[in-house]
Amino acid sequence: MSPSTQPALRLELLDGNIALVTIDQPGSRANTLGQAMLGELEAMIAQLQARRDLRGLIFRSGKPGMFIAGADLRELGSAPHDPDATRQLVKRGHDLIAAVEALPYPTVAAIEGACMGGGLELALGFDYRLASTHPKTELGLPETKIGLIPGWGGTQRLTRLVGPSLAAEMICTGEAAKAERARQIGLVFDAVPSERLLDEAVRLLHEAQRSDEWKALRKRKQQPVGLSEEQLSFTFAVARAQVMAKTRGQYPAPLAALEAIAKGCNLPLSEGLQAETEQFVPLVGSPISRNLIAVFFLTQRLQKDPGVSDVPVQPKTVQQVGIVGAGMMGSGIALAHVRRGIPAVLLDKVPTVLEKSVHNIAKGLQGRVEIGRMTAAEAAAAQARLSTGLSLQVLADRDVVIEAITEIEEAKVNLYRQLQKVLRPDAILASNTSAISITRMAKAVEHPENFAGMHFFNPVDRMQLVEVIRGDKTSDETVVTLVALAKRIGKTPIVVRDCPGFLVNRILFPYLNESLVLLQEGAHPRAIDKAATAFGMPMGPITLHDLVGLDTSRHAGNVINAAFADRAMPTRILDELVAAGRLGQEYGAGFYSYAKGSRGVDDPALEPILAKCRTGQRQISKEEITDRLFLPMLTEASRVLSEGIVREPGDVDMGLLLGIGFPAFRGGILRWADSLGLARVLEMLKPYEHLGARFHPTEQMRQLAAEGKGFYPPEP
Repeated sequence: MSPSTQPALRLELLDGNIALVTIDQPGSRANTLGQAMLGELEAMIAQLQARRDLRGLIFRSGKPGMFIAGADLRELGSAPHDPDATRQLVKRGHDLIAAVEALPYPTVAAIEGACMGGGLELALGFDYRLASTHPKTELGLPETKIGLIPGWGGTQRLTRLVGPSLAAEMICTGEAAKAERARQIGLVFDAVPSERLLDEAVRLLHEAQRSDEWKALRKRKQQPVGLSEEQLSFTFAVARAQVMAKTRGQYPAPLAALEAIAKGCNLPLSEGLQAETEQFVPLVGSPISRNLIAVFFLTQRLQKDPGVSDVPVQPKTVQQVGIVGAGMMGSGIALAHVRRGIPAVLLDKVPTVLEKSVHNIAKGLQGRVEIGRMTAAEAAAAQARLSTGLSLQVLADRDVVIEAITEIEEAKVNLYRQLQKVLRPDAILASNTSAISITRMAKAVEHPENFAGMHFFNPVDRMQLVEVIRGDKTSDETVVTLVALAKRIGKTPIVVRDCPGFLVNRILFPYLNESLVLLQEGAHPRAIDKAATAFGMPMGPITLHDLVGLDTSRHAGNVINAAFADRAMPTRILDELVAAGRLGQEYGAGFYSYAKGSRGVDDPALEPILAKCRTGQRQISKEEITDRLFLPMLTEASRVLSEGIVREPGDVDMGLLLGIGFPAFRGGILRWADSLGLARVLEMLKPYEHLGARFHPTEQMRQLAAEGKGFYPPEP
């Protein structure tokens, strides 16, 4: 029997005429509620409904660490925007859960592992939920993260169970609760060790049979919550303000979830479900939801991607690492390793720098303890995995050494020559450079096949992306080893072929450069930033210049502009600001003033400096600013893809999503272009083509537009 024809549900009878149903989807690591699974569940519940000998039901998963992951996202991601079909799907889920709630005996969902989305909505239909304390057990409704809201009653049943405020917080953030937290808020009856889960479920059913409490629970779930007008108004005003602060209104799903909760909580459950459905239907198949689901699958692909096409290549074993350079980046890289269980030695030639770094690492670990991300014992163990040294000799036994010294090629190359005398012949040497050629620097090492780039982003503790840069002579084994290592420390690696700026910075600099050209033509700094944030960027390019530091921005810009001189537009603005001592946020003034710790206020002293550089003083519309910021990014992204700098369109999009905060609701720069259509993009470029090559569509773009295709292959 093939996996697709094997049943996913198994029914057994326990002592006391208790039905035990186990869900275990064949041929899959997860249980998901696709159409086929719904059919099996409907048949099983109908069978249980017809039985007159049963006195209770326990529903559990047969997969360790996995209850039900939720709906089948492949079905949802390819779903067209068809309100009638969506309403049918909703009704099917409602009817199934209502049938569970109508069973003539008490029911328990025995939850171990991830219980998410539609899986939790199904569990909310049971009289009791019992959770195991397995480390992978968590319960949540993450639909807003993919542009949807719970559609099978989650906004209504969760609200009646834990209250509107907690329900709104869980649903709008999409964050899950671990077993103990779920017990504290009343989402589950209790949290018990895995080995006791089934016995406790049986005991709970026997108790429920004696007390008839389950009947009262069912009745209460059907009733309105009963908030006063004042409570309702206050609760949702606060929740809406929190959502708007986080999303700027650019993500419709959290607001739709709030609306569903607010409209439905004071109604009987049946009417509340209707309120939820009215908010749910327009979101299914919407562009934003399709983009966010696509991003989810891109993330999944990167988690599984070994980094090379030749899958049998295996990574080397990495038991301990070395980091050379104890500055901000080196400290962050060391912290990332020790807190994930990998011993690291941190090296610097200046003892005071090392001392400060060790202090900062200890502070970082303590901070994680304070927010509940680590226990004190785990932090102490992580700190114990860190050692320090002043001599290169301490690196002799390391499997991987990451160089994180100052961004000066000559200094790096001199270090590599010294390291050749110390490192094992099979040790991997990786440079945390953001722009310097790996192929060129590899000439200074004896084993260029063991040399690559490993570009972490600042701040290392918060930025998930790592670019793994392969030079011309970097071996597949080195690439897969660094990819595997990046994943072990909780990062998302993307493999990039060596080129100036690599992936993220190469595509980012046209955006930053164009912001300076717009200033030169007369645009106001604040207008440029507002256009970028309205598009969905976390901050505007002018603020980003200040954050990075104008001297750093100038240096990096010069490197990339020299490499791509045909489409660079040099300006004097950064030179003038640096000469005036306005070096950015860290120094109190750049494009904006940061006096007394402000986030940046307009500064009249900037205008005379800009005036010296301006070529015009015209009013530039928000639409033109937006086009001119993002279209050069798009043409550069197309070049990166055409040149084979990365292997997939998704690598470009995920690099920008993780590296610069490109808006996820747009799916990435290439998916944004696909959603517009390449023919329309070419029309958008035409008014700006006279400005230079950065606005000229690539041959790839012209060909795709002519064929009516996009950067991504059409969905099946």
